[in-house]
Formats: sequence, structure tokens, C-alpha cells
Amino acid sequence: MDIDLRGWGCRGLSVLVLGLLLTACGQKPAEQADLIIHQARIWTANPQQPWAEALAVRGEQILAVGTNEEILVYQGGQTRMISVPQGMVIPGFIDSHVHFLTGGFGLSSVQLRDAKSPEEFIRRIADYARTLEPGEWILNGDWDHENWGGQLPSREWIDEVTADNPVLINRLDGHMVLANSRALELAAIDRATPEVEGGEIVRDDTGNPTGVLKDNAMQLVYGVVPEPTGDMRDRALQAASDYVASEGVTSVHDMGDWQSLDTYRRAREKNQLNTRIYSVMPLADWQRLAAEVAAQGRGDEWLRIGGLKGFMDGSLGSHTAAFFEPYTDQPDDRGFFINPPERMREWALAADKAGLHLMIHAIGDRAIHNLLNIYQEIDRHQGPADRRFRVEHAQHIAPDDIPRFAELEIIASMQPYHAIDDGRWADRVIGQERANTTYAFADLMNSDARVAFGSDWFVAPASPLMGIYAAVTRRTLDGANPDGWVPGQKITVEQALTAYTLNAAYASFEENIKGSLVPGKLADLVILSEDLTRIPVEKIADTRVLHTLVGGKTAYQRE
Repeated sequence: MDIDLRGWGCRGLSVLVLGLLLTACGQKPAEQADLIIHQARIWTANPQQPWAEALAVRGEQILAVGTNEEILVYQGGQTRMISVPQGMVIPGFIDSHVHFLTGGFGLSSVQLRDAKSPEEFIRRIADYARTLEPGEWILNGDWDHENWGGQLPSREWIDEVTADNPVLINRLDGHMVLANSRALELAAIDRATPEVEGGEIVRDDTGNPTGVLKDNAMQLVYGVVPEPTGDMRDRALQAASDYVASEGVTSVHDMGDWQSLDTYRRAREKNQLNTRIYSVMPLADWQRLAAEVAAQGRGDEWLRIGGLKGFMDGSLGSHTAAFFEPYTDQPDDRGFFINPPERMREWALAADKAGLHLMIHAIGDRAIHNLLNIYQEIDRHQGPADRRFRVEHAQHIAPDDIPRFAELEIIASMQPYHAIDDGRWADRVIGQERANTTYAFADLMNSDARVAFGSDWFVAPASPLMGIYAAVTRRTLDGANPDGWVPGQKITVEQALTAYTLNAAYASFEENIKGSLVPGKLADLVILSEDLTRIPVEKIADTRVLHTLVGGKTAYQRE
């Protein structure tokens, strides 16, 4: 039986309707799928079609989403079929804040994040140093002094076991490092070295450096660390991509630098990128980035540029986040600005005028308040535009500033894992009153602010599942808060999923191509071992990524 569809106004028929009509007539649709996922419970992040049973993929894009019956009409002789009778299918996770190459390098360095005592800290460094050649630097580390009660480490702890190797190992938040005596000597840091604006050289009672450097002072030693070779960076990129794929991450927003961008471009030219990357440059380099965008555009669906990352302040754990009131445990300390608000205002105004995307780190309430004022001033002075300003971290918000995020259409780019990590000790540092609006996920979402989630990897694991667990339970890592630390700020599973998918895509101007499972969008998706919406929330941490697909191709598959 022949059917002439010309009189039906085919332009108005969807691909799905056309397929059903042809199937009813015993014919296959013209376009057969390369991949069909069926017998599944699919959360799409599409408000018009939140759930589905099956989807079809053609090339790198989603062809159709619907019921099993509707999608199986796209099956052809070469179609790959994946049945998911248990678990859940979701859009690929988008990690909206990572330090990608640093994380890749850290995977092969000394691991200090869970060192529980000074003795274990020293032993791990000693063991790692024995694997190195003399003169090789010991970097990364990700130590956390809160694990042993809050005492800062000292170069004296490690000098004896690292006599042949300079050491510069960072606290897990990246705002504080420990250097051994050899590294301090190479950087010419001694008791006569002056203090650094926006940083601190921690000194002992005699005025000698202890080896701990905070924020801008860290650059004194980083400046003498040898640059990694191109091959080393390429290996770090591959390691990072493999790791995040195993966690279900298909796209990242990398708070990086020009060397990182060069690495990603090398991989893109060789068609070797396995993770989609929004490569973000330092705010101070806005003129260089503006010229780059003018000359080469903003990139493609694999590698995108146009964003700028700046710093208002430091971190809570390093006591360098800027607060209105003093730290509870240090009454003379309110933290500090890494860059004064006047300088940030100047950079931000100029960068916005050049059409670039601003995403600025602000953790303490004083830093967040000043940044919101800067963003508001830009809107007033430079007129309406689709700016999508971002506050990176937005951790400790003054109550009066919470509604301003929605009013000013500012994105809160937050990392929920930090809440269950910092929540072990934050009350001691800032007190209960300020803790009530710390990681204020529920307050922000209830005020209609747009929240995008990420990990801040290397600072925290690049695990969206652990981030979702943190956001919906707020159970601290020490087990001390079974009902949740500041439980009023818990959110739902679907709110957390949206923050890791559609909202994160919006935060990079890419919601038209990713973030939800809709025909025409990229086939970036993840298969999970459990349906997160149907299990007790405390079981989310036990859920596993079974399969990660980027552009319809397998990037990770669990054994």
C-alpha cells in the first residue's frame, strides 16, 4: 500500500508521528537508529515529558524519546540495543566547576585527603618520596588538617623525609599549601620576605615561615615549579577524562588556564576529546580572551571558550573567606579579599563590555555581597543582556542576599559535597547562625534562583552521585548528623538532578544542545544501577554508574 504524505503537511509532522504512520503501513521509517535504549525508566529533565521508557540515537544526537512501542520502530539491522530493566537512565552529568588537569595530575601523586593524623600524613609523603628521583617535585596531595583536629602542618614535619625533593602540597580546598624547606629555599622565602596582598605567609613565634602559604602567597613557590611537558599534560587529560566518565560526567566547566586550553585543543584536533569542556580563563586575562573569541569564535560542542574565572576571597577551611563578622574561633580574623572589590569591579565591567561570561569565586558573606553589588552595577550601567553571571561556590550567604540571586538572575554555582565535608567542623568556625544559610540550596531554589551543581574536583571527588546524596541528605562525612546538617536546606532528588543537568547546561549557554534528553540534543547520557527517585535517599551513595555515553558512544562501562 502506497501512501502519499505530501498532502498531510509533512513539515508539521514530528519524526515520531511519521515513524508510527510508516510502521502502521508495514514500512520502516527513513531514519534508523544507531542505538536504542529500551525497557528503561528514563528521567529526561524535560518538563514537557519528564519520564520515558525508551529513546533512539542517530549519530551523536537523540532521534526520539517515548514509549517502547514508539521507539522500537526505529530499530534496524545495525541498531545496537540496550535493555535497562532495572536502574535509571538520565542525561549525562555536567560538572559545572572542576580543575580538570590539576585533578588529572593529582590522580598519580601522593594521596593525603584521608590522612587521619600527622603521623599518617608524614608516612604517606615519605613512602611517595621514595618512588621519585632526586629533584622531582612532590605536588598536589589534597591534605585536610581538620582530620587531626585543625593543627596546621609544618615544613619541620616533612623536611627529614623529603631531603632530596622539593615539596609543594596543597590543602584540599586549593587555598593553602605546605612547602618544605627545600622549596622555600628555591623560592627565596625566609623571615625577611614581605607579606603578599591577598595572601599570607604563616610564621612561627620567631618570625620564620612554617611552610604554610595561603592564597596569593602560594604563587611565590608555584612560580619556581617547573612547567609540565605537553606529554605530561596529555596524560593528565586522559586520566581526568577516564575518571569523570566512570562517575557519569559527560561535560565539565574547567576553571583552568591557557596551558590547559592548549592541551584540550591538541586533543580536539586529533579527535581525542572524550569529555566536553567549557574551558574558562583567568579574569585578569580578559583582553587576551576577548581577542581569542574575536579571532576564532567560541568553539563547538566539544570545546568551548568565552568564560572568565576570578576570585573575590579564599576558603572557609583556610580562614581566608571574607566575612562581615569575625570567625567564631578567631575573633580577630574576618578573612580577606584576594582581589579588592574596586579591582574586581574594573575587570568585570571591562570583561562584560567585551561580551565575556563572568563566573567569580565568592565564599564568605562579605565577598558574596560585594560581588552581587558589582553584578548589579553592571546591569544598571551597561543595559539588559543575557549575561548569566555566576557566583562560584556561594557558600555562606547573608540572609538578605539570598533573594537577590533570583532578582538579578544570577546563577549560584555550588558544590554540594562541600556541605557534608565542611559540616563536620563549620559550626565551630562560623557559629550556628551563619551556618543556617550555608550551602543554602533550599532557600535559593525556593526563591526561584537558578542553581547549578558541580564538584570543585580536585577539591572534592568528581562524583555527582555523592553530590546528590549530599544535597538531599546533608549527612556529614563523620556520621554525626544522621538527620542532616542544617536539614532545612535539603532538596529533592529531582531538584538535585536538574542542578547537575539542565541548569548546569544553562550555566554555559548550552541548554539548547545538552542537559536534557530531547530529540535533536546530544546523546550524552548515563545508566545508573538504581532509580534514585525510588530508593531511600541514604542509599544514593551506594548507587553505581553502569554506563556513560558521550555522543552516543561508550565512554565508560562498568565490568
